[in-house]
Amino acid sequence: MGSHININDSEANLLGVGLYTPAEAAAYTGIPVAQIRRWLFGYTSGSKHYAGLWRPQLEGRATQALGFHDLLEIRFVHAFRNYGVSLQAIRRASAHARELYDQPYPFTCKRFQTDGRSIFATVLEETGDDTLLDLVKKQYTFKQVMTPSLYRGIEYHNDSAQRWYPLNRNRRVVLDPARNFGKPVLAETGMTVDAIVSAWHGEERDVRRVAALYEVPVAEVEAAIQFEQRTAA
Repeated sequence: MGSHININDSEANLLGVGLYTPAEAAAYTGIPVAQIRRWLFGYTSGSKHYAGLWRPQLEGRATQALGFHDLLEIRFVHAFRNYGVSLQAIRRASAHARELYDQPYPFTCKRFQTDGRSIFATVLEETGDDTLLDLVKKQYTFKQVMTPSLYRGIEYHNDSAQRWYPLNRNRRVVLDPARNFGKPVLAETGMTVDAIVSAWHGEERDVRRVAALYEVPVAEVEAAIQFEQRTAA
């Protein structure tokens, strides 16, 4: 899925980091590839180049690739952009929050749920950016943007995201940078979602046959298919 990544580092050094092409990130998050590239790797307008919103996790180690934290962080950028917040304001908010939390990926931190509005208020004071007015002045607006679904399924350790269970009310599929370079796997067995889905197509979409073939519960096969259909939607 997606274009080839040019890895500048040994693959062993990427364990625990996660490794995704922009196309894979788009499939897993539902965010268009062009937006992911623009936010993370920057863009050129006229003769000027604008840097990405933060330093990509794999900068210097893999070209045009996302790490696990990049993948989660862009989901928050997407929510802000959908509300109309400018990229300049998002960039400044990220910088302020990084400094406040001493965390390189601050939007994903649970603390941003409580501190985010005051961080955006600081940005509003600094820039006068009108796109932030409602977000800062109305608590319910901020809550609408920072919906619980953004955090649902993320498992934390010391306020840092460790893994992500992307299916609602179902922890059978996980994206864990310590397993399979963060690509989706069945949480119990570690079998890749890609392998299960490929077998499902190959076995004429017979869920029970695939479950027997791989010796996994039917519910696990169904979860893999649910994830695949969710990302293909």
